Amino acid sequence: MAESAISVRDLSKRFGSVTALAGVDLEVPTGTVFGLLGPNGAGKTTAIRILTTILRPTGGRAEVLGHDVAREPAVVRGLIGLAGQYAAVDPNLTGRENLRLIGRLTRVPRAARRTRADELLERFGLTGAGDRTVRTYSGGMRRRLDVAASLVPQPPVLFLDEPTSGLDPASRLGLWELIRELVGAGTTVLLTTQYLEEADRLASRVAVLSAGRVIADDEPAALKERLGTTVIELRMADGEQAMRAIGLLADRLARAAERQDATVRIPSRDEPRLLLDVLHLLDREALVPRGVAVRESSLDDVFLALTGQHASNSVEGNGA
Repeated sequence: MAESAISVRDLSKRFGSVTALAGVDLEVPTGTVFGLLGPNGAGKTTAIRILTTILRPTGGRAEVLGHDVAREPAVVRGLIGLAGQYAAVDPNLTGRENLRLIGRLTRVPRAARRTRADELLERFGLTGAGDRTVRTYSGGMRRRLDVAASLVPQPPVLFLDEPTSGLDPASRLGLWELIRELVGAGTTVLLTTQYLEEADRLASRVAVLSAGRVIADDEPAALKERLGTTVIELRMADGEQAMRAIGLLADRLARAAERQDATVRIPSRDEPRLLLDVLHLLDREALVPRGVAVRESSLDDVFLALTGQHASNSVEGNGA
C-alpha cells in the first residue's frame, strides 16, 4: 500500500483566463482524515474534482494510491468514493434502490448489495424511509443517503465535499463517528468543510487554500499555536468603535487584531497583563466594550487570520 494515499505536486487548473489552482502541493497519509479548507473560490471543489477524475488538470501531477488521476482515471475511480456538495441520488428511486444501484454500478457482488444497502440505511437512520422514493425525502435525508451511497463499495479513499452541510446536529455527530470508524479501519478521508469545528475534531492535518494556493498546511494544534493559545474578544458598541479600537491597539500596544462587525479579536499567548493593558487603553479613550471574553483559539481564528474572513461567511458555490 502506498505510504501516501493522495499525493499532489504543482497542481494547476485554468478555466480560460481564470486560474482556479496555481501550483498546489498536498500529501495525505494513508488511513487519516485530511481537512481542506478555504474561502469561497479558493479552489477546494476544483481540487476535489481533479482528484476524483471529473476534471483534468492543466498542469502538475496528482496520484491516488500511486495511480495518476489523469493517466489512469478508470483505476482511480475504482479506488475512491465521492460525496459532493449536492445530492446525486435518483429522486425517482427509493433509498434502498439507489444504494443497490450504486452497488451494481460499482460491481459489488449481488448478494452483498442487499446486505450493504440495509446496513447503510440503518447506519444513517433511513431504514424507515428506505422503501420511499427519494423525492419524498427532506434535504437532510437526501444528504445522508448521498453520503451512504459513496460508502457502498467500501472504497479505500473517500472524498467528502461539505458532507454535513444541511444536516441537523445529531446527524452531523453520527457522521463524524462513522468517519472515525472508517479511518480506524484504514480508510483515507479527504474532507472539505465550512464547519471549522468539524476539521478540528476529525482531521489530523489541514491545509488552507486561498486564491488557488496552499497558504498553510499543518496539524490543527500547530496552526492554532502559531496564532496564539487564547483569543480576547471585545464586543464594541458598533463597527466604528471597533475600528478605532483596532487602530489604538496597533499604535499603542503594537498588537494585530481582527474585526468582525463590532467584535474585535486579539490573539494572545496567555500573557496575563494583556487584557488589563487593553482595557486600560480603551478606557482612556472612552471606548468601553459592551462585552469581554477570553477563550481558547480555534481553527476559525486561524482561518480568519490567514484569509481575512470567517469560514461561516465563505461557503463555496459552483465555481472553484
